[in-house]
Amino acid sequence: MAVSGAVEQFHALEPLVRGGVGFAGTLLVAMVVLGLVQSRGPKSVAKARRSPIISICIGLPGVLVVVALASTGALILGSSLGTVFGILLVIVGAIVLPSAAMFGFVALGTSIAARLGRDRLPAGVIVGSLLAGLTALSLGSTIVLGTLVASLGLGAGVRVLFNAGGATRPDERTVPPANEI
Repeated sequence: MAVSGAVEQFHALEPLVRGGVGFAGTLLVAMVVLGLVQSRGPKSVAKARRSPIISICIGLPGVLVVVALASTGALILGSSLGTVFGILLVIVGAIVLPSAAMFGFVALGTSIAARLGRDRLPAGVIVGSLLAGLTALSLGSTIVLGTLVASLGLGAGVRVLFNAGGATRPDERTVPPANEI
Protein backbone atom coordinates (compact mmCIF):
# COMPACT_ATOMS: atom_id res chain seq x y z
CA MET A 1 0.00 0.00 0.00
CA ALA A 2 1.07 3.58 -0.52
CA VAL A 3 0.43 4.54 3.10
CA SER A 4 2.74 1.89 4.53
CA GLY A 5 5.42 2.89 2.02
CA ALA A 6 5.10 6.54 3.03
CA VAL A 7 5.37 5.64 6.73
CA GLU A 8 8.45 3.52 6.03
CA GLN A 9 10.06 6.35 4.04
CA PHE A 10 9.23 8.81 6.83
CA HIS A 11 10.71 6.49 9.46
CA ALA A 12 13.84 5.91 7.34
CA LEU A 13 14.75 9.62 7.37
CA GLU A 14 17.13 10.99 9.97
CA PRO A 15 15.35 12.64 12.93
CA LEU A 16 16.72 16.11 12.14
CA VAL A 17 15.59 15.81 8.54
CA ARG A 18 12.10 14.76 9.70
CA GLY A 19 12.03 17.75 12.05
CA GLY A 20 13.14 20.10 9.28
CA VAL A 21 10.55 18.73 6.87
CA GLY A 22 7.84 19.05 9.56
CA PHE A 23 8.85 22.65 10.29
CA ALA A 24 9.16 23.71 6.65
CA GLY A 25 6.01 21.89 5.57
CA THR A 26 3.88 23.41 8.32
CA LEU A 27 5.33 26.87 7.70
CA LEU A 28 4.65 26.60 3.96
CA VAL A 29 1.11 25.28 4.40
CA ALA A 30 0.39 27.97 7.01
CA MET A 31 1.55 30.78 4.75
CA VAL A 32 -0.40 29.46 1.77
CA VAL A 33 -3.65 28.56 3.56
CA LEU A 34 -3.76 31.60 5.85
CA GLY A 35 -3.01 33.75 2.82
CA LEU A 36 -5.81 32.17 0.79
CA VAL A 37 -8.50 32.22 3.47
CA GLN A 38 -7.75 35.58 5.03
CA SER A 39 -11.14 36.03 6.64
CA ARG A 40 -11.77 32.53 7.97
CA GLY A 41 -8.22 31.47 8.82
CA PRO A 42 -7.60 33.77 11.79
CA LYS A 43 -11.16 33.14 12.98
CA SER A 44 -10.50 29.39 12.96
CA VAL A 45 -7.32 29.84 14.97
CA ALA A 46 -9.13 32.08 17.47
CA LYS A 47 -12.03 29.62 17.74
CA ALA A 48 -9.60 26.74 18.35
CA ARG A 49 -7.87 28.73 21.09
CA ARG A 50 -11.10 29.81 22.75
CA SER A 51 -12.73 26.38 23.02
CA PRO A 52 -10.34 23.55 22.16
CA ILE A 53 -12.35 20.72 23.72
CA ILE A 54 -15.44 21.48 21.65
CA SER A 55 -13.33 21.81 18.51
CA ILE A 56 -11.65 18.45 19.15
CA CYS A 57 -15.02 16.78 19.83
CA ILE A 58 -16.32 18.07 16.51
CA GLY A 59 -13.07 17.54 14.60
CA LEU A 60 -12.13 14.00 15.64
CA PRO A 61 -15.04 12.33 13.82
CA GLY A 62 -14.38 14.68 10.91
CA VAL A 63 -10.74 13.63 10.70
CA LEU A 64 -11.76 9.98 10.79
CA VAL A 65 -14.24 10.57 7.96
CA VAL A 66 -11.69 12.45 5.83
CA VAL A 67 -9.08 9.72 6.41
CA ALA A 68 -11.67 7.07 5.50
CA LEU A 69 -12.60 8.96 2.31
CA ALA A 70 -8.96 9.41 1.29
CA SER A 71 -8.23 5.73 2.02
CA THR A 72 -11.25 4.71 -0.01
CA GLY A 73 -9.99 6.91 -2.83
CA ALA A 74 -6.58 5.24 -2.65
CA LEU A 75 -8.24 1.81 -2.82
CA ILE A 76 -10.35 2.91 -5.78
CA LEU A 77 -7.20 4.10 -7.56
CA GLY A 78 -5.69 0.65 -7.08
CA SER A 79 -8.65 -1.02 -8.73
CA SER A 80 -10.57 -0.37 -11.91
CA LEU A 81 -13.73 0.91 -10.21
CA GLY A 82 -13.47 4.55 -11.13
CA THR A 83 -10.22 6.43 -11.26
CA VAL A 84 -11.89 9.85 -11.40
CA PHE A 85 -13.68 9.35 -8.09
CA GLY A 86 -10.55 7.93 -6.50
CA ILE A 87 -8.50 10.94 -7.54
CA LEU A 88 -11.14 13.32 -6.18
CA LEU A 89 -11.27 11.55 -2.81
CA VAL A 90 -7.47 11.49 -2.47
CA ILE A 91 -7.27 15.19 -3.40
CA VAL A 92 -9.88 16.08 -0.77
CA GLY A 93 -7.87 14.21 1.85
CA ALA A 94 -4.60 15.76 0.69
CA ILE A 95 -6.06 19.26 1.00
CA VAL A 96 -8.19 18.98 4.14
CA LEU A 97 -5.86 17.05 6.46
CA PRO A 98 -2.72 19.23 6.13
CA SER A 99 -4.83 22.39 6.34
CA ALA A 100 -6.63 21.16 9.45
CA ALA A 101 -3.36 20.12 11.08
CA MET A 102 -1.89 23.51 10.25
CA PHE A 103 -4.82 25.31 11.94
CA GLY A 104 -4.30 23.16 15.02
CA PHE A 105 -0.54 23.72 15.15
CA VAL A 106 -0.96 27.48 14.65
CA ALA A 107 -3.61 27.60 17.40
CA LEU A 108 -1.26 25.76 19.76
CA GLY A 109 1.65 27.94 18.68
CA THR A 110 -0.36 31.13 19.20
CA SER A 111 -1.32 29.99 22.70
CA ILE A 112 2.33 29.24 23.54
CA ALA A 113 3.49 32.53 22.02
CA ALA A 114 0.84 34.39 24.03
CA ARG A 115 2.35 32.91 27.21
CA LEU A 116 5.71 34.27 26.07
CA GLY A 117 4.29 37.76 25.43
CA ARG A 118 3.62 37.63 21.66
CA ASP A 119 -0.12 37.23 21.11
CA ARG A 120 -0.03 37.59 17.31
CA LEU A 121 -0.78 35.22 14.45
CA PRO A 122 2.70 35.42 12.81
CA ALA A 123 4.34 34.43 16.09
CA GLY A 124 1.85 31.57 16.34
CA VAL A 125 2.77 30.41 12.85
CA ILE A 126 6.47 30.29 13.73
CA VAL A 127 5.96 28.61 17.13
CA GLY A 128 3.40 26.19 15.66
CA SER A 129 5.82 25.27 12.89
CA LEU A 130 8.56 24.67 15.46
CA LEU A 131 6.13 22.49 17.42
CA ALA A 132 5.35 20.54 14.24
CA GLY A 133 9.08 20.07 13.64
CA LEU A 134 9.57 18.77 17.19
CA THR A 135 6.60 16.46 16.79
CA ALA A 136 8.05 15.01 13.57
CA LEU A 137 11.13 13.77 15.42
CA SER A 138 9.25 10.66 16.56
CA LEU A 139 6.80 8.57 14.55
CA GLY A 140 4.55 7.91 17.55
CA SER A 141 4.30 11.56 18.54
CA THR A 142 3.63 12.46 14.92
CA ILE A 143 0.64 10.13 14.79
CA VAL A 144 -0.79 11.00 18.21
CA LEU A 145 -0.23 14.76 18.26
CA GLY A 146 -0.91 15.04 14.53
CA THR A 147 -4.33 13.46 15.01
CA LEU A 148 -5.12 15.74 17.95
CA VAL A 149 -4.07 18.97 16.22
CA ALA A 150 -5.81 17.94 12.99
CA SER A 151 -8.96 17.32 15.05
CA LEU A 152 -8.55 20.70 16.74
CA GLY A 153 -8.04 22.51 13.45
CA LEU A 154 -10.78 20.69 11.54
CA GLY A 155 -13.28 21.18 14.36
CA ALA A 156 -12.51 24.89 14.59
CA GLY A 157 -12.68 25.24 10.81
CA VAL A 158 -16.06 23.51 10.68
CA ARG A 159 -17.35 25.66 13.53
CA VAL A 160 -16.27 28.83 11.74
CA LEU A 161 -17.58 27.59 8.41
CA PHE A 162 -21.03 26.81 9.80
CA ASN A 163 -20.87 29.66 12.35
CA ALA A 164 -21.93 27.38 15.18
CA GLY A 165 -21.08 29.84 17.91
CA GLY A 166 -24.46 30.31 19.55
CA ALA A 167 -25.99 33.68 20.17
CA THR A 168 -23.46 36.38 19.40
CA ARG A 169 -25.62 39.08 20.95
CA PRO A 170 -27.33 37.89 24.13
CA ASP A 171 -29.93 40.67 23.95
CA GLU A 172 -31.28 39.18 20.70
CA ARG A 173 -32.21 35.85 22.27
CA THR A 174 -35.88 35.06 22.39
CA VAL A 175 -37.74 33.31 25.15
CA PRO A 176 -40.70 31.13 24.25
CA PRO A 177 -43.98 32.49 25.62
CA ALA A 178 -44.51 29.43 27.81
CA ASN A 179 -41.37 30.26 29.76
CA GLU A 180 -42.16 33.92 30.40
CA ILE A 181 -43.20 35.01 33.85
